[in-house]
Amino acid sequence: MSSTLLEMTRASHEEVERLERLIVKDLQNEPANNKDRLFQSHRVRNMIDNIITTTEKLVEIYEDKDNARRDEIAALGGQTAMGTNVFSAFYDRLKEIREYHRRHPAARVVDANEDYEAMLKEEPVIEFTGEEAFGKYLDMHELYNQYNNLKFEKPIEYSTYLDIFSQPNIVPRKLKFSRQYREYMENLLEYLVYFFQRTEPLQDLDRIFSKVTTEFEEQWENDTVQGWEKTSRENGHLSADHTVIDLDFYSTVEELKEVGPEKLKEALAALGLKSGGTLQQRAERLFLTKDTPLEKLDKKHFVKGSRGSEPNGGAATSKEVDNSKEIALMEAKINKLCDLLDETIVRTKENVVKKQALTYDEMEAEREEEETQADTESDDDEQQIYNPLKLPMGWDGKPIPYWLYKLHGLGQEFKCEICGNYSYWGRRAFERHFKEWRHQHGMRCLGIPNTKNFNEITSIKEAQELWKRIQERQGVNKWRPDLEEEYEDKEGNIYNRKTYTDLQRQGLI
Repeated sequence: MSSTLLEMTRASHEEVERLERLIVKDLQNEPANNKDRLFQSHRVRNMIDNIITTTEKLVEIYEDKDNARRDEIAALGGQTAMGTNVFSAFYDRLKEIREYHRRHPAARVVDANEDYEAMLKEEPVIEFTGEEAFGKYLDMHELYNQYNNLKFEKPIEYSTYLDIFSQPNIVPRKLKFSRQYREYMENLLEYLVYFFQRTEPLQDLDRIFSKVTTEFEEQWENDTVQGWEKTSRENGHLSADHTVIDLDFYSTVEELKEVGPEKLKEALAALGLKSGGTLQQRAERLFLTKDTPLEKLDKKHFVKGSRGSEPNGGAATSKEVDNSKEIALMEAKINKLCDLLDETIVRTKENVVKKQALTYDEMEAEREEEETQADTESDDDEQQIYNPLKLPMGWDGKPIPYWLYKLHGLGQEFKCEICGNYSYWGRRAFERHFKEWRHQHGMRCLGIPNTKNFNEITSIKEAQELWKRIQERQGVNKWRPDLEEEYEDKEGNIYNRKTYTDLQRQGLI
């Protein structure tokens, strides 16, 4: 019965209004945990996508490019080629309705609300790896291996990589023009975008990136993009620093040959030099640029029409400038995503450090506990726990009694700067944390042993001052062999080591 355009228009408007009401109803429910929050966000995202699709169809109908809607409205008014006949149009429409019900005698009115209400209980399929723990942590292992393969420096640990992947500015600029680095940046951006879309489906990432791009274009024009200033760029051209190989580490052509033909080819191409020939010829050609400016090199070393053959020797092609701009824009987008995912990144670092401090048995026990907790949550998903005072949960998954909450002082907050300003609720939790992995890791980072002397100390400054006083006190009681180690001469006289050595040097003993 919805074969006409007007009926389709009415049904589409009804669907949009019903979806809007469902979104409001869904968002009024407070999710019990992170899993429920993700399910709710993805349900709302799917309903918004349906609204957008339906609205686009409505726009096409109202634009009426084929005049079908106008003709249908005219037909309802009885306007035909023979003139206006309202009764004829009415009976034709009545005949069509009767014919429909004759062909479908079992047809009944379907309550669409039942189908739409079922959407509120839907659990969308969200793909996460085991390491990501349903959006709780990042899984950067593949990108970590790719970063280590770039060979910027010695291989780093995974925990160190989590500290630096969000800081592309620390990579030397001259190492950013290799194909491997560009692929790494593309993969990093792709993963962060995909993770953000899965964990924050209601965020408008296109609008965020549009704003980032606008700000970046302005900064690029004003030469204020961090790490891409005109320190090695003049009037939009790149200098010899563009090379992907740092020649300062090589003193001979033979040493440079060890880099390999492909790496030499990339470095030569980046400078606009000819990249053909044998391994020996490539190494010799690149080694010339170590002590000789590009503008002073013979033109035979340059590709025809490249920057080296131009009067302004050293000027980059527009393609190379665009390449630099694309890499810098990717860095800007990655920085923005890292800011939005800051809490997840910190949580991932803490999880990695925690796992490094656990034994195998402890890790297995924790994994079993998480699985048990996940099963409990899945069984109790339909039970809404009434907890207006936001009391901590007990062993049975229910809020603890209020008197117990007051007895243990769980409303009292203790912050520890050494633990990264982490909050501990209750005196007992605060006293126990000095022996836990987070505080131990913070003390190790400060280079201070986590002994009983530092209990109750949460300030980094106080801990450092106390450690300094302890070291000074230990220096007074410290064993000093020069003054306290005893020596005896042939006559039985006793001297300390310093005096004995001085007398022996003077030939008096």
